[in-house]
Amino acid sequence: MSNWWYLAAPALPLLLPQAIWVKRTALRLPDAATPWQGLVPAPDGSVQAPLRLLLIGESTVAGVGVDCQQQALSGQLALQLARHLGRAVRWQAAGRNGAVAADCIRDLLPQVVDRQWDLALIVLGVNDTTHLTSRPRWRRHLQYLVEQLKDCTGQVMLTEVPPLGHFRALPQPLRGWFGLRAGLMNRDVQQVAAGQGAGYLSLDMPFEAAYLARDGYHPSAEGYRLWAAGIVRQLALSEPAASSVLGAG
Repeated sequence: MSNWWYLAAPALPLLLPQAIWVKRTALRLPDAATPWQGLVPAPDGSVQAPLRLLLIGESTVAGVGVDCQQQALSGQLALQLARHLGRAVRWQAAGRNGAVAADCIRDLLPQVVDRQWDLALIVLGVNDTTHLTSRPRWRRHLQYLVEQLKDCTGQVMLTEVPPLGHFRALPQPLRGWFGLRAGLMNRDVQQVAAGQGAGYLSLDMPFEAAYLARDGYHPSAEGYRLWAAGIVRQLALSEPAASSVLGAG
């Protein structure tokens, strides 16, 4: 029996009705509008030798919470990387609202592995947490995603599982239990990153109302901007492998 079920079992009579209520009443926002790919010129207007950026994952890669991908994590990260590097960035978002890691393997990965990327971010964890994906299965899926992307990518990075304990749209004690489980799932992310030679990126943004969308669950445009800024800061300080990829022109 997993630690999660051992800890959650006494509260299941309360957690299950709360989970059903949240599923029925949660505000469901649409994906960001297309296009889900683009080219951000360098500050001097150059579009030569762009950094090839891929984001693959769940609803935040689909841009849920904002109107267009330029406001979402992919577009904001491309824009801020272009400014930071003084280099053009060609980006693509391969995301699905509600996706677990298995969905990415089956449906999203085949769309991107036939191309070459300089930097790929795997953005997953919320749905595997709430869908109660077992931790061994979660680790296997992450390992497979990293292995497949390493064959076509200069540097693969895994992002932190968002701290569901701070998601105000979730009632207590459900929020607390999901927050605990998200922390365990994030330990697995760090373990896989270390074992597979991938990078790890913490989620550096506040979870106050001003930085969340109307559903209280996904980032707002400002939240995505701050998240992207935190990623750029971490990449600038990351290990030589990532630095060499970002510096390659």
